[in-house]
This record gives sequence, C-alpha cells and structure tokens, in this order.
Amino acid sequence: MHDLVIRGGTVVDGSGAAARTADVAVDGDRVVAVGNDVGAGRREIDATGLLVTPGWVDIHTHYDGQVTWDTHLTPSGWNGVTTIVMGNCGVGFAPVKPGEQAFLIQLMEGVEDIPGTALSEGIDWSWESFPEYLDAVERMPRAIDVGAQVPHGAVRAYVMGERGAKNEKATSEDISQMAALVKEALQAGALGFTTSRTILHRAKDGEVVPGTNAEDEEVLGIGRMLGEVGHGVFEVASDLAPEGDELAWMSKLGKETGRPVAFACLQNPGDPDQWRRLLAAVEKDAAEGGCLTPQVAQRPAGLLLGFESTVHPFSAHAGYQALAQLPRKERLAKLADPAVRAQILDNPPDYSSMPGPAMLIMQGFHMMYPLGDPPDYEPAPDKSVAAIAARECRKPLEVVYDIMIGNDGRGLVYLPLLGYANGSLDAIREMMMHPRSVFGLSDGGAHCGLIADASMPTYLLTHWVRDRSRGERIELEKIVAAQTRETARFYGMEDRGLLEPGMKADINVIDFDALHIHAPEMVYDLPAEGRRLIQKVDGYRYTICSGEVIYEDGVPTGALPGKLVRGPQAQPAA
Repeated sequence: MHDLVIRGGTVVDGSGAAARTADVAVDGDRVVAVGNDVGAGRREIDATGLLVTPGWVDIHTHYDGQVTWDTHLTPSGWNGVTTIVMGNCGVGFAPVKPGEQAFLIQLMEGVEDIPGTALSEGIDWSWESFPEYLDAVERMPRAIDVGAQVPHGAVRAYVMGERGAKNEKATSEDISQMAALVKEALQAGALGFTTSRTILHRAKDGEVVPGTNAEDEEVLGIGRMLGEVGHGVFEVASDLAPEGDELAWMSKLGKETGRPVAFACLQNPGDPDQWRRLLAAVEKDAAEGGCLTPQVAQRPAGLLLGFESTVHPFSAHAGYQALAQLPRKERLAKLADPAVRAQILDNPPDYSSMPGPAMLIMQGFHMMYPLGDPPDYEPAPDKSVAAIAARECRKPLEVVYDIMIGNDGRGLVYLPLLGYANGSLDAIREMMMHPRSVFGLSDGGAHCGLIADASMPTYLLTHWVRDRSRGERIELEKIVAAQTRETARFYGMEDRGLLEPGMKADINVIDFDALHIHAPEMVYDLPAEGRRLIQKVDGYRYTICSGEVIYEDGVPTGALPGKLVRGPQAQPAA
C-alpha cells in the first residue's frame, strides 16, 4: 500500500518525453513507480483528464526577506512552484554586521521595490554570517523548498563598509576577504553567487548596488571560489556595457571554473537586435568549452502602472502630489472627482529634464496598453494608448487616467519595457527555444509596486502551450522540462524535476483547460501593512511537495514539508 497514488493522469514527466497516461505512486517523499497497475494507495487522487507534472523550479526570485516570515512564499506557491532559488541580482540579507541591517533593507527596497517597513518589521535578524542565515532559514517551517545564493552587495558592504557601499575600488586584501566569505557560504550550502552591474539597480539612497563597477580582478577573484568548491552558479544582472568587455570576463570565468555563468538576456528596445549578438556569443563560448548561459524571460519585462503603483504617469503632476499622502480610499475617491481629474490633467509637469526611463513612464504612450482582465501580455499595436487616443481624438493622458481610475481606481496600464520592441513576442520565443537558454526572471517576491510576474510558470502553459495559434505554440513536453528538470539541474538539484522512481515527489496535478491567470491586484498583507501586487490563478488541483499535498484547489492544506536546499543534490538511485 503506497502512501499516495495519482491515478490515470496525463503524465508529462519533465524529461521531454511524450506525454502518456499513467499512475504515479509515492512513498514518503519519493516517487516509487510511474506506469500502469502501480498498486493501491492510502490516499488516491483521480487525475483522469488532468495533467501530472513535476513541481516547478523557479530559479530567479527575491524571497530573501519574505522567507523569514511567510510559510508559503506566495504568490509563487500559488503557481505550482515547489522549489525557489533566491538571492539574485547581488542583493540579500547576509552576511551583515550588527547595526548595519538598515543598509541592506534600503538596498533591497531600492533595487527590488519591496517595502522597507515590511522588511524592517518582518525580519528577525538572528544571523550575521551567511551560514547563520542559512541556519535561520532552515529552522522555519514552510510549504516549499528554498535555495539561496550569496549576494555581492551584502558581501562587499560587510568587508569594505562605506567604501564598498560607495563602489570604491577593492584592494587585493578586500578581494581575498570577500572570496573567503563566498567560499564559506558555498561550503555551507549556498547555490551560487550573484552580482548586479546595471545602473538601473539603485538603493533607496540613489547609489548603485555595491559591486556594480567592480573590476575584473574582483569578480574573477570571487567567482573562482565556485571552481574551488565545485558547485554553484555565477548569476549576473548586467547592462552589458561595454558589451564585449562584459561578455569577455564572464566567458573567462566560466572557462576557468567550469561553472555556469548566467546573465539576463532580454530584448532592449534601444538595441532591438542585441539579443541575437548575445546568443551568437553564447554559441561561440560553448564551442570553446565555456559555460555562458542566457537566462531568459518568457513574457515581456514590463511595469504595471496604476494609482496604487510605486510610480505612474501622474506621479510628477503637482495635482496628484497634493493627494499622494492621503489614505488610499480617500485618495482614490478624490481622483474619481471630475474637478480633480481636470486639475491634474490640465497642469502637467516640465518633462524636459526627466531621464529616459522616467520619460517612458510619463510619456511612452506608444508602449502603454490597457492590461485588461484577463490580462493581455501580447497586445496589438492598435491597442496602445497612443492608438486609442488618436482614434478617439483625445489626449493620451486622458486615456491613461480613465484606464487607471477604472475598476474602482485599480485599473492598470501595461508598459512592456523589454522583450516587446517590435510589438510581438517573436524575440522572446526565439530566446526561449535556444538550446543554451535557461528559464528565469520571474522576480517572485520582488517589485511589489510595479510588477507581478511570479505567475510566469502558469503563463508558460496558458500562453505558450494552449492559447497561441497552432503554428506558434511550444510543445507541452518542452515547456514542462524547461521549468522542472532543466532549471533544477542548472543549480545542481539532480533529485527533482523528474517523475521517475527515486526522485523527489514534487508534483502538480493540473486542470489544463481550466488554467486561468487573473488580473493583478494590489493587496496590503505584508508586515506593517506593506503593499504588493499579487495575481491569483485557477486550475491547480493539487500541488505536492516531498510527497505531501500542500495545496488543494488553490487552498493551502496546512502541510509544511518544505526544506532548505543546501548545495547540490545528487540524483537518487531508482
């Protein structure tokens, strides 16, 4: 008698093999049989007509603070994710010296738009070193598994203090100390090291992330620790400027260490064909024995602009600023007043001194679209705010205001910044299909006031497998493998992402036809009533972690089998 049998489902096992009708038997936290006539179970789930897949493995999240207070790590947990990897983009909360926690909070708040008040209230700071942080994470019960990477920003600030925070050049002694801390973290179970090299990542005080301008000696000196220890991913968020120099040091590091060096590969509207050059560089690197890996998004990296968002097209309007500090309900009520609307619209700010990114948020009407419900992440050009305004002989700001004040002041404008340069997802699809790519960039837990992309795993099944025209769809088996077996193996987690005997029993049972992603909504459920955009989903009948059902029809069961993933995990014997 097995502990659990999932009976008669369409099994897509994560290997890329063709889907088949089969039973899945589980004992303890392991799959013990996949096939016909596997025997009876103490509990049985009838999966007739349903998909049965491994649990999703999301390798790009920012739950570094939330992991210390949230047992379910939502919204990722709602989307069938059973393992997350956090600590991306060079920001996190360890190591940290006593009394310096506020620096890391304002760094995370600025870079990842997570409310500082929530982090201040929610984190208990029972650690100093990165191994102690892992111990603290391990002690807390949770529903899903978590893995952590050591962030450059925290390491640099710990070793160099103010010099590190201000991005001064590291000395050889500084580099030696940072490398030692990273080695210690990897030996304690960190899954990798991450750094940020983009000017868009700025702390609350306006400074770029510590390490943004680090010279080759620093990133190579630290990165070599992955080779010494023999595991881990080196993850980079970079502007790739200058492109050749950035690719050169990353390629060198991968060749020296034999460890993957992953960089965010996105379509830049200012250089819309750059991604093709990047993939060509990856292919050249691979031919030379390198480990360069493009981490790609599966839908455009965009902003959701509304009256509750962190910024929006009226943020700089004096009429709006006069209301900005009012309680939310009172502010929205005033914004619905026609007189207030007219005052705001008729008195725009001086846009001439605004930097490029701010101008896009304020005036990029050709790139703005009503998000709608259900949300439309591939809108046609004639649905842009600019096109609507032209058809209706109105000013674009009037159209934006009316969208945002809709749905009781919760309407959202979609601004796809990266991955939608030509008004299509063709570039994203091609990057996704590249054999060297790894799926990521969901940013679960981050960008609470502007982005809601933790639903990316579900979007893969709905948009790319089910809902596109037949010639543009991607095979179900490939999509499942890409976000289970392939993401798990990329971080050395060989014990999951595959439904076969001996593997970890992380499983989704999905009503494929009923899968539905709802429109994002702003809630105020973080510590200190902090806000965040969430996006609910339908269609996950059961989500199972380590053999225990943690969600049933989207509702938590109370089971908390999740664990900390310490370092690489060997593939178990069948």
